[in-house]
Amino acid sequence: MINKPKLDIVTLCGSVRKESYNAALVRALPAIAAGDLVFREGPSVADIPIYDGDLESISGFPSAITALAGLIREADGVIIVSPEYNYSVPGGLKNLLDWVSRTPNQPFAKKPVLIQSVSGGPLGGARMQHHLRQILVFLNARIFARPEVMIGPASAKFSAEGVIVDAPTREAVRTQLAEFSDYIREFRI
Repeated sequence: MINKPKLDIVTLCGSVRKESYNAALVRALPAIAAGDLVFREGPSVADIPIYDGDLESISGFPSAITALAGLIREADGVIIVSPEYNYSVPGGLKNLLDWVSRTPNQPFAKKPVLIQSVSGGPLGGARMQHHLRQILVFLNARIFARPEVMIGPASAKFSAEGVIVDAPTREAVRTQLAEFSDYIREFRI
């Protein structure tokens, strides 16, 4: 086996719910990944004030946004894991992206980004992923396309403790992470 250099990955979670399946997926990523990815969690979307141009011009960027923008710029890639709210991106995640998009030296520009979602419904957050891709296209991110991971129904794939208990789901996530690792390396050449 070839020893690959580690890749630094920032994770963002679109959910703030205490027992969120999406947060459980973020926590599971290090154990599922092949070992060449190092994960750093971004701030909670709950800790970010609602974007306001007046606030930006008076106070500048919130410290959490400045720190996150720096993390994203330094990272090799970003993984966004989010539920679907009303067929779209949760407001907190959209707000975080709106703030980050305003920072100098756009952090998402040409940055490899992977999207994952967990939902209670059978579509697993597919509509949210579609809308999030549209947002990330505007930010000029390099959005990883396939394989996709849309996990649903969550209650059949996770234990009550938030552990992925469905073997095919774990394998789908493992495969996607391995492909994402290769995708990132394509851009580092």
